[in-house]
Amino acid sequence: MLPVIAAGVAKAAPVGQHAPSAPGLFGAVMALLLVLALIVGLGWLLKRMPGSRFRQAEGLKVVANLTLGAKERVAVVEVNGQQLLLGITAGAISTLYQLPEPLPQAPAPALPNLSQLPNFAQLLSQKLRKDS
Repeated sequence: MLPVIAAGVAKAAPVGQHAPSAPGLFGAVMALLLVLALIVGLGWLLKRMPGSRFRQAEGLKVVANLTLGAKERVAVVEVNGQQLLLGITAGAISTLYQLPEPLPQAPAPALPNLSQLPNFAQLLSQKLRKDS
């Protein structure tokens, strides 16, 4: 009986011999690119679908928005060139005021001028002298 078991053990394949090999670096990069392309493609498709929440309605634009409480806020909405002040709560949206003239456009945020920033080394040395 022992020779039969020994013959069976000798013919057995080593563990993991039939397991698929791990993909190489090229395969991993290609799989990553495929997933990224799928995400971008689905995002593009979702934006162009009718009724999508990501598309802005034509002729309707939120000009300003201010939160007043946990579920309350006011918003200025422009509808075909006319601006309305809306009160928005959890249960209702109501028109509070119709603006006679549009709100002024907020200036675009500008990057700080890095040449006018204070010298960090000087500030640090001053702070260390004050603390001593």
